[in-house]
Amino acid sequence: MMFIVNKKLYGFSLTLVTGLILFSLNLTAQKGPDKDFCISGDEISLFKFINQLRSGYEKSQVQLSASLSYVAKLHVTDLQNNNPDTSICNSSSWSDKGDWTPCCYNKYVYNPDCMWNKPKELTTYTYRGYELVTYLEDGVSIDSIYQLWSDSKAVLDMILTRGAYSKKKWICGGLSISQNYVSLWFGQRKDRLKSPDICKNEVLPADSLSTTVKLDNKNTFFLIFGSYPNMHSAREALKLLKQNDFNDAGILEKNNKYRIYLNKFDSLREAMFAKDNLPFEYKEAWILKD
Repeated sequence: MMFIVNKKLYGFSLTLVTGLILFSLNLTAQKGPDKDFCISGDEISLFKFINQLRSGYEKSQVQLSASLSYVAKLHVTDLQNNNPDTSICNSSSWSDKGDWTPCCYNKYVYNPDCMWNKPKELTTYTYRGYELVTYLEDGVSIDSIYQLWSDSKAVLDMILTRGAYSKKKWICGGLSISQNYVSLWFGQRKDRLKSPDICKNEVLPADSLSTTVKLDNKNTFFLIFGSYPNMHSAREALKLLKQNDFNDAGILEKNNKYRIYLNKFDSLREAMFAKDNLPFEYKEAWILKD
């Protein structure tokens, strides 16, 4: 699946991620990652976000796969350096400048093996892999990816195995980030390799899923408990929440709708973390970005 976004349309001000391409394409002659293969703190943080998102929808956690992360690393490096994605070939394409089978992946010539077979072609993981590629013209930032993925039905359907992916069951996954690309892979069998470690001199964010990271001053994420037809009903519902120790609850009035929120947050990650830790009777709450 290809997911291309020009961040200017969203008004983001983002910082480029640099220094994440840790090896050159000439390593592709070997079958899979070597013992020193590692991933960045941002990549680990993004993978935690995926598992947190799955947990919020009562989906099982997926194993962080060294094999699939390695394939993702090769692919973002190829995309960044060799640009096999053209007006005809989408971002699941591979160039002829590496030790792999090149291919032009497009909607007119159906050739899913181009993607599916890359893990077993490049690693000891002998099963199919399924890829999502995200391209951001002005450069990747972790917060932009969190928001874009969370706001895209197509992306959520893949991560949460819904829609076209409803018959899939993700067991492991891997990802990699370059300056402009994020490659995310899933597999339906366990990877026998141990999960990759964080690279030396990298800093793992202190539980990024519960730390506030502001996207910008205009974004607020509300944890919504319910919607009501008028202000009177909303106020009555709010009283009950206050009595149940939701001291930060309030009423969000917009477009003639009266919604009760349990709390509001400056980051999607913090809102998701709070939702995941709600008592059972409040599990139907949802997140609204304003």
